[in-house]
Amino acid sequence: MTVGIVGAGQLGRMLALAGYPLGLDFRFLDRAADTPGGQVAPILVGEFTDPRLLRKLARGTRVVTFDWENVPVAPLRALADRARFAPPLPALAAAQDRLAEKRLFARLAVPTNAYAAVATARDLARAFARIGPGVLKTRRLGYDGKGQFRVRGARDLDAAWTALGGAPLLYEQFVPFDYEVSVIGARSTRGEIAVYPLGGNVHVEGILRVTRAPFGTPALARAATRYLTRVLEHFHYAGVLTIEFFVKDGRLIANEMAPRVHNSGHWTIEGAATSQFENHLRAILGLPLGSTRARGHAAMVNLIGELPPLAQALAEPGLHWHDYGKSARPGRKIGHCTLIEASAGRRDRRVRALLPALAPGVRVSLPRP
Repeated sequence: MTVGIVGAGQLGRMLALAGYPLGLDFRFLDRAADTPGGQVAPILVGEFTDPRLLRKLARGTRVVTFDWENVPVAPLRALADRARFAPPLPALAAAQDRLAEKRLFARLAVPTNAYAAVATARDLARAFARIGPGVLKTRRLGYDGKGQFRVRGARDLDAAWTALGGAPLLYEQFVPFDYEVSVIGARSTRGEIAVYPLGGNVHVEGILRVTRAPFGTPALARAATRYLTRVLEHFHYAGVLTIEFFVKDGRLIANEMAPRVHNSGHWTIEGAATSQFENHLRAILGLPLGSTRARGHAAMVNLIGELPPLAQALAEPGLHWHDYGKSARPGRKIGHCTLIEASAGRRDRRVRALLPALAPGVRVSLPRP
């Protein structure tokens, strides 16, 4: 069976690597040939909106999936009679627009923060007057802290509008959260659902640095699973879906969702009975889902900008190393590493000791649930 993947970044690469032991083949479409996915499978090079290339990608494939949620949906809809897409296109469309995403959460009774659509400077002033301090965000294409402006007071409104005005915007309430978590689960074409243990995430300047799992209380994990299941069932979803939450005073507040395998789930490669990548493939192909049981207490550290010396990292007992094959560049995710320990306390102590070498010059605190 061949799976087509739109986007050939590190997520696509890890999907292919997870699928080869299952006897699957892969074909990518990306704007550039020199990509992590293109290093492990054939790749078509061109725009995601090119109908000819999309038809070529879909030809002979069982299903077409994505390693990036911001692929334009309209050209894909035009191919709906020639290809099966998973996750479903309505889920992809909702995740591409922050306003549509917030409205989806509200419709499904998934708690989120106060928000308002913003089209003009006057809209922004009204939203601030009603909501108070918040964050102005572009409705589309913002990720890893991009396309955002923090509004602490009325004095920031002009600067926020100057920075982001002109694009469709969303203003949302600032949440002084205690910590952040993500819930990752898969739903198959047969309706089977499997959810991973909750992950605790630490971001620095909008970029994920560390994920620890399992994390949080059983009650918090049950609530996150309940909310995730509502979204999965709403879309008759197939594949892996992630929802990121703020946690404030023991309550979950949905921030955003990602209709794909997720950076905060990389720990599952070594730390779960079945990785998120394998379960995504099982789900979209209608195969039985694998166990999401944790094999211990995992910590995943993103390697950003440049890789530390390989020999130094491999000298650490039990450290699992993943190099994405990308060139070094400030702020770029170019790899990750994972360690598994028998207890959360030992895991956290080891991560704190390793962070100065894995993230030099970056201050990373690890909050407790």
